[in-house]
Amino acid sequence: MSLDKILSIAGKSGLFKLITQTRAGFVAESLIDGKRITVGLRNNVSVLSEIAIYTLEEELPLREVFLKIQVKEKGGKTAIPHKSDKLKLEEYFFEVLPNYDEDRVYSSDIKKVIQWYNILHENGISDFSEAGEEEASEQE
Repeated sequence: MSLDKILSIAGKSGLFKLITQTRAGFVAESLIDGKRITVGLRNNVSVLSEIAIYTLEEELPLREVFLKIQVKEKGGKTAIPHKSDKLKLEEYFFEVLPNYDEDRVYSSDIKKVIQWYNILHENGISDFSEAGEEEASEQE
């Protein structure tokens, strides 16, 4: 499954998989507990493939950050939990992405990236390559 079908919904914890569209929005399934919810068009929804992290030079797509974490962790879960203290989160993220913009990437953002990576890992979603994204969009 590509990041094009994985959603972050404001006000809801965790990540969701897009199931189907409806007239008033869409149906999504939680990657944490498998519960399905109906999401209206008024909700603030972000597709993971559209999110980027600020670096000192450019905005780096989230999938590339996930790839860097995956390489650092040799395909496993992150060495630190997302609920670690601010300093540990920043140290870890600096190891993964040494040129991230410390003024525009907050510890809450780092916490989300680590949490999302671990949720995706637990659900067997580990192909963060661009080829995987292109193949998925071609199939639609």
